[in-house]
Amino acid sequence: MARIIVFGPHPDDQELGMGGTIARLARQGHDLLLVDLTNGEPTPHGTPAMRAREAAAATEILTPAPSPEHPGARPIRRILLGLRNRELEHSIEARHLAASAIRAWRADILFSPFPADAHPDHRAGTRIVEDARFDAKLTKLDLPWPHDHWTGDRFIPSDADAGEHPPPCYPKWLIHYYATHLRIVPSPSFLIDISDQLEIKLDAVRAYESQFLAHEKNRRVLATVEHAARSRGHRIGAEAAEPFHTDEPLGLASLEGLSL
Repeated sequence: MARIIVFGPHPDDQELGMGGTIARLARQGHDLLLVDLTNGEPTPHGTPAMRAREAAAATEILTPAPSPEHPGARPIRRILLGLRNRELEHSIEARHLAASAIRAWRADILFSPFPADAHPDHRAGTRIVEDARFDAKLTKLDLPWPHDHWTGDRFIPSDADAGEHPPPCYPKWLIHYYATHLRIVPSPSFLIDISDQLEIKLDAVRAYESQFLAHEKNRRVLATVEHAARSRGHRIGAEAAEPFHTDEPLGLASLEGLSL
């Protein structure tokens, strides 16, 4: 099973862009860490404490309960790196914070937003992750264990070799999900079937009440997200799907996983 990090510039980006896929991967037994670069505040109806509760509730919704149907299901972890919302910058400091999370989780696969976006935090966040992927592999670069600003504690996974510094690693794949503020029609590299996870995704988005229920202008977002997922699912003969983009070719061992 893979060790996966899903980076989001703000809490709710991961759920909006690939919440169904997160839920599906966790049920398949992959180890997932959601990394929030900022806490997403200030917003018109939110507070830092409220956003923390909402992010925790969304993570709980996405995390599968143990069941005979998913015997290898894994819990989902979440941390906050504590960078500043609305001021996210592609800097060495930010790159090294993200690289420390990559090393701590020993990530095989990274997800981050599609780089073409109207939101400056999204563009900067993806640049940070792209370069942090490279920084994480550098030898003779000691990075500390990441600090989780949601809990106030150092983040050291229970299965980590808790030395003085997390060791270098290089994630094999970097994949972009779509959580864009541009009015574009995605042309993805591939789609993932989330027919069984669509309602989980929508419930996870609803957990952000300050963003999508209290904020009147954003109340239509849920309907837009559902419509997009169902439309994309139709393209692959499924009820719902989420789109992804990769600049690097994916290798297939067979055609068994294709949805035809």
